[in-house]
Amino acid sequence: MLFGIKFQYRKRALKIILLLFLLNLCIFGALPSYLSGKWRWASPPEVTALPLLRKMQETGLTFHGWETVEKYILLIGGHNWLALELQRSPTIKNNHNQKTTSINKAMVMLMPQNDHTDQPQVEWTDINGLQQWKIDSFRRIEFTAAVSPKQPTVTVKANFFRSWNQQQTYAVLQWYATPEGGNPSPSWWFWADRRAQLSNRRVPWVAVNIVIPIEPLGDIEKLRSLAESLGQTVQLALMDGPFKKINKLEKSTIYN
Repeated sequence: MLFGIKFQYRKRALKIILLLFLLNLCIFGALPSYLSGKWRWASPPEVTALPLLRKMQETGLTFHGWETVEKYILLIGGHNWLALELQRSPTIKNNHNQKTTSINKAMVMLMPQNDHTDQPQVEWTDINGLQQWKIDSFRRIEFTAAVSPKQPTVTVKANFFRSWNQQQTYAVLQWYATPEGGNPSPSWWFWADRRAQLSNRRVPWVAVNIVIPIEPLGDIEKLRSLAESLGQTVQLALMDGPFKKINKLEKSTIYN
């Protein structure tokens, strides 16, 4: 009985804290905009650097430790995805003077935000349906990324699962990348973007889909370290590339 009372008290306290947080958000963020007649969410600011994201589809990205062997555009669900077929850079010899044997190929697919009104929606459904994948071993994994020790570390949560069709089995990693980290849930971006709009900013995004071919119905847990490492590399490439340029552009225009 005592445990139940404590649980109810904590639950009520959490509700009060959440209510106070939302009230604070309205008072110090939304309410001034409403009183001034400039309701930000009715007419949100533009994404200042869409040309940088669009240019990425033309130039591609480079990933540390991997070489791009082929680059092309895939039309999926009415959207253009940049597909980069990668191969690991020459392997380092081990103590026995033999090359390490491991998976050395992967595909990174990127779909950047293309318009000010674009929102993450059904990208994962489009990809999974196109490939006619069967899916299992689904889980949510987490890794961090930082461009340099002086820069804040961001957290990325991603869907990680095994997929297969009649031709091949894959380990797949999916998330929406932003300058503030990443998450596979559209709602995560939605609320991050709403918070940014209170400061007259936007949160640009890039859908990331990493596909690693593995042995038929292989155990993806053995590939988890590789998937996390490649995921971190992709997030860093975005943070040190188009996202970095976007941040600099926003800082120069936010008060204009």
